[in-house]
Amino acid sequence: MHDEKPDIVVVVGADHVYRMDFSHMVEQHINNGSGVTVAAIRQPIALADQFGVIEIDPTHPHRIHAFLEKPKDATGLPDSPGEILASMGIYVFDADVLIDAVTRDAEHEGSGRDMGGDIVPDFVRRGMAYVYDVKDNPIPGSTDRDHGYWRDVGTIDSYYDAQMDLISVHPVFNLYNYEWPIYTDHGNYPPAKFVFGSEGRVGEALDSAVSPGVVISGGHVSHSVLSPGVQVHSYAKVTDSVLLDFVEVGRNATIHRAIIDKHVIVPPGVSIGVDHQNDLDRGFLVTDSGITVVGKSQEVRP
Repeated sequence: MHDEKPDIVVVVGADHVYRMDFSHMVEQHINNGSGVTVAAIRQPIALADQFGVIEIDPTHPHRIHAFLEKPKDATGLPDSPGEILASMGIYVFDADVLIDAVTRDAEHEGSGRDMGGDIVPDFVRRGMAYVYDVKDNPIPGSTDRDHGYWRDVGTIDSYYDAQMDLISVHPVFNLYNYEWPIYTDHGNYPPAKFVFGSEGRVGEALDSAVSPGVVISGGHVSHSVLSPGVQVHSYAKVTDSVLLDFVEVGRNATIHRAIIDKHVIVPPGVSIGVDHQNDLDRGFLVTDSGITVVGKSQEVRP
């Protein structure tokens, strides 16, 4: 136990989406006298080879015994043999301990200067690494379905999946939990607007998340995420897609299963995500799973 609360550093991986209360994790870190505390989430043991896996010291419920990178033969948890603890890429350090660790690591010629690959394993070897099981993280208003949400969004496919999580009927990443709101700056945008209601020319969005400043003008949007300032013109069709800020979709254009980055203008009548070879010929990226990606401000040719 520390006599005084130490200076604390929280290190969070930039390619993760999660929802948790750091104060509870920091409290456990201080109470354990840890050098580092690693946040971990329970995952099926069959997926162990996709994660950094934490094995717990059998003599201590929170101390890390081993930190294994994508093991093929992981051991299940004592209280749940079908699960493992996967590192979430979230770390709590005492500031002075972290400074000492990176200073020593800088002097180690064989180090890859990696948090999960070098820094944390060094703490494990010295018995100073502890784990925080996110199942114990208290989130007011959460349910069994959305508690402990975490996604690694280090790939385009995982980023796309995280966006789709937002628009399910009962989202696993719940933006509508008003007991634990997400505080962010929405910008000075007007409300979203849906115009034209004549037969065959209806501005509508179904099973979608539509941000402030969006104008759907006689176009159809379904199962998609539209960021601030997006415009969808008459007879256009957007399905299963993610459109970032100020994308403009021209009349009669079609976008399917695509990620369109900021400030892209899709000319009238153009299709994206329908013919993958045509997408590749125009310089777009197409993932193995069939998601078409158009880069920021990239020119879109017919």
